[in-house]
Amino acid sequence: MTHGMRSDTHMNRLNGPRGWRDTAAQYALLPLRVFLGVTFVYAGLDKLTDSAFMKSGGAGSIGDTMRAARDSAAIPALVDLALKAPVGFGYGIALGELAVGIGTLLGLLGRLAALGGALISFSLWMTVSWATTPYYYGNDLAYLMAWLPLILAGAPYLSVDAAWRARRRQHLGGYR
Repeated sequence: MTHGMRSDTHMNRLNGPRGWRDTAAQYALLPLRVFLGVTFVYAGLDKLTDSAFMKSGGAGSIGDTMRAARDSAAIPALVDLALKAPVGFGYGIALGELAVGIGTLLGLLGRLAALGGALISFSLWMTVSWATTPYYYGNDLAYLMAWLPLILAGAPYLSVDAAWRARRRQHLGGYR
């Protein structure tokens, strides 16, 4: 009986012979990217289509939400700044979430989209969900942590960024 190297690998058109574990590791961040992208697109569209949300006052409005969160926020000055134009701030957050979600799903400027998502999650954690006790009940901190791997890795596969990189390599004759 001879013991040797494994030969049950398959050819991956991107990087040559790879086993299923290598392929799984290569695409490990894809489910996170899809989840965060869909969630942020949904959150942005939900805000833009909710007539009660985009008002400076009233039940379910951005203004009342921010006024309720102001005294328990880690950075009350951030809430005060937003309260100067709550409807504009609401549109800014909604459009930011939409841009981050679309960029993340498409892998378009993936690191920049992830940074935008992290900044939105950080600002919501410092304001709206700061007083949530225990801290792990507030989801904004978890979203912030979920964005970090995408900031570090970007969208290297199944993305516009990857297509641009491949095209640039072809154009430059194989150089990165």
